[in-house]
Amino acid sequence: MADQRAGQPAQDQDLVDVAHLVTAYYTGVPDPDDVAQQVSFGTSGHRGTSLSTSFNEAHIVATTQAICDHRRAQGYDGPLFLGRDTHALSEPAWASALEVLVANDVTVLVDSRDGYTPTPAVSHAILRANGGRVSTGSTNASSGLADGIVVTPSHNPPSDGGFKYNPPHGGPAGGDATSAIAARANELIAGGLAEVRRVPFARARAAAGAYDFLGTYVDDLPSVLDLDAVREAGVRIGADPLGGASVAYWAEIADRHRLDLTVVNPVVDPTWRFMTLDWDGKIRMDCSSPYAMASLIDRRGDYDVATGNDADADRHGIVTPDSGLMNPNHFLAVAIGHLFGGARPGWPASARIGKTLVSSSMIDRVAASLDRPMVEVPVGFKWFVPGLVDGSFGFGGEESAGASFLRRDGSVWTTDKDGLILALLAAEIIATTGRSPSEHYADLVVAHGEPAYARIDAPADREQKAALAALSADDVAATELAGEPITAKLTEAPGNGAAIGGLKVTTESAWFAARPSGTEDVYKIYAESFRGPEHLAQVQEEARAVVTAALGG
Repeated sequence: MADQRAGQPAQDQDLVDVAHLVTAYYTGVPDPDDVAQQVSFGTSGHRGTSLSTSFNEAHIVATTQAICDHRRAQGYDGPLFLGRDTHALSEPAWASALEVLVANDVTVLVDSRDGYTPTPAVSHAILRANGGRVSTGSTNASSGLADGIVVTPSHNPPSDGGFKYNPPHGGPAGGDATSAIAARANELIAGGLAEVRRVPFARARAAAGAYDFLGTYVDDLPSVLDLDAVREAGVRIGADPLGGASVAYWAEIADRHRLDLTVVNPVVDPTWRFMTLDWDGKIRMDCSSPYAMASLIDRRGDYDVATGNDADADRHGIVTPDSGLMNPNHFLAVAIGHLFGGARPGWPASARIGKTLVSSSMIDRVAASLDRPMVEVPVGFKWFVPGLVDGSFGFGGEESAGASFLRRDGSVWTTDKDGLILALLAAEIIATTGRSPSEHYADLVVAHGEPAYARIDAPADREQKAALAALSADDVAATELAGEPITAKLTEAPGNGAAIGGLKVTTESAWFAARPSGTEDVYKIYAESFRGPEHLAQVQEEARAVVTAALGG
């Protein structure tokens, strides 16, 4: 249930004390025996806050040293691209990381303008540096390969910090790498950081090289999007960076490509005082939330399309005059229909569509109508990386408004989520079809039916979450769900056989998936029904019962 102030402008009492936050970063000492204060990599790196001693200088220098040890063991001795977003903890963590990287003789490349760097710009830089040499498995030719670090907690509240590693394939590091890095970092913290190499910041900054992340990325955009069509059609775009790392990028995109594009809010403020509150009354830069995007939704009539990005610009939000903020699943389905429906003749006919198993089944129906293979993978963008690298995936997308796709010639663009190109794709769709993405989605509903989709959270302690992650299909005794026979009980993704860390149950017209949260004492239930909201509610109710029974409750 939404907080009574959700969607309302933030007030002074909602703002983080930046000085207190940064001071706690430098003065807090994590307890190595407290699980909540250890380094832990989720689907997008280590996240936490200095206020609860879960994201402090010790975590960052230890994690950076662990990354240095890892890349040395893998033989990666090319440059490391280091970027950061606009969170208050990002700059101090960026500085700490730089001190350790230089001390370990790593060639570090930082932004030539000393600006903020979106996640997709780092992925783009890594892939560009490595050319065709990258692979997603082991390699005997690792010498000279580049990798990267992005200091960001993505859309998380202003009090949070985040730190993620992208290896030479340019995408999020896989579980083998992150598990080893986290274990080594926690070992270093337990050892009092005695094995961490470090030099003073002035020396580290002087040693760092420069890379034009912004110019290189923006100049290359025509290789992935039809910006000529957008310019010639005069599509009016309103881009809201939500105070994040894409702020300078949008202005440059407008100038370099001569687009009718307005940066709706160019302000960067680590308190994010200009935001409207999210569903729980917190400030959160979630561009898929109608509450966080309320101010942009109010201005939807000013533009042909308005777009938002989270703090590191790996997510997208699409606002149209006729429907407001699109559900992320809806836009993914429209984007897939456009890209695979004739807009990319340079793509191989064998290029597949990738989606996470908690994304809408509308995507399955669109893929089937296009006679294109669809691959369902576990939650986490890392699962799309191999296919995007070799071109066997034309598109990879997840329900949380994250996606990327190939260049127009069928080669790799980025292997991490790219909210900038998805936002610009909405403008391309308008320019080339004369209709908004939401109008296209209405056509999909007529053709395939209208799904009702929702996610809810249910309480779960650490033991219950571990049990949920370890479930097998045999643990589910139910044979029906909301009046329909169960057609599948999945604990592995059908697209690649990887464990999903939870459970998915499907019927002919509905499904639910239950997964433990990596950061909170809850599990998440995703559910969808093509039989309407009332049937969805029944699916959700029975999903709780199925999971409770499977956990022995």
